[in-house]
Amino acid sequence: MPLAFLSYKFSFQKQLAILCILLAGFATSSFAQVDTVIENASVSLPDVAVSNINISQLLYRIKNDTSFYKAFKTLHVVGYTSYNNINILNKEGDIKASYNSKIQQIHNGGCRSDKVLEQTSTGDFFDRKGAYNYTIGELFSNLFFVKGKVCGENNIVAGQSFGTSGKSGIEKKKEQLKMLFFNPGKKIPGIPFIGDKLDLYDSDAKQKYNYKLETTTYNGVSAYIFTITPKPGASGIVIDKMSTIFDVLTLDVLERSYSLSYKAGLYDFDVHMQVELKHINGLLVPTVMRYSGNWSILFKKRERATFTATLVDFKK
Repeated sequence: MPLAFLSYKFSFQKQLAILCILLAGFATSSFAQVDTVIENASVSLPDVAVSNINISQLLYRIKNDTSFYKAFKTLHVVGYTSYNNINILNKEGDIKASYNSKIQQIHNGGCRSDKVLEQTSTGDFFDRKGAYNYTIGELFSNLFFVKGKVCGENNIVAGQSFGTSGKSGIEKKKEQLKMLFFNPGKKIPGIPFIGDKLDLYDSDAKQKYNYKLETTTYNGVSAYIFTITPKPGASGIVIDKMSTIFDVLTLDVLERSYSLSYKAGLYDFDVHMQVELKHINGLLVPTVMRYSGNWSILFKKRERATFTATLVDFKK
């Protein structure tokens, strides 16, 4: 899965200087069709209330968001129960192997550990030694399950950054996936042919992508939705669409989704990911994660897979 090969998680922050056209001449409580710029790239702002809103600061906050990453770090300092489903598909789209589990994360005394409440598998999801036969299973386990007991964690994100320097193997892949997942729109080193193509804000990307900010309502909450899509006829792109929904009042991420696809000589992939988040017990946490992907890497069997993780029963 490109998620696996791309070695995880899209980037969406980091030193993006925002030069916005000053929005003037609008009366209080007025609405307007507006365009502004991100370093000379046009951003469409249809039906956005422009009075009492500093558009420049708003866009800067959106581009440099940390609430999404913090929400996932918060999973390290709370207890919860997750319902997990992974399906491995054949070329006809039928399920040839699967995994289902109910896992309880227990957080006590500054430490967390997992308790398997239910677990079933079909087909060849595991080999005879109990190891994962498919990359999606291994990656899902490494990213979301605890081995043994882990202590002393926090959900502080200030001053933290991702990087692959000094890392190799599965640790490097995990770091790349974190970059891809938590900071969408930034270059990711070490991914052949496409690392530079993941940047959504460099001078090349601005010629290929449209940027749009709109108002919407999400689960009864007033929100902004920021969408990035390729311009008609754009070539050499990897990100087919990325959208993020932000709470109007806090600018916390409420949902993020993105689609990626690419074909190269060594590999190809077509991946879709979506994460839903909610405020529970005063904390922003991810509650639903969905993935579907079809990918092939040289010397690896093609993997077609879906997974859904639903998180409930959060406890501080």
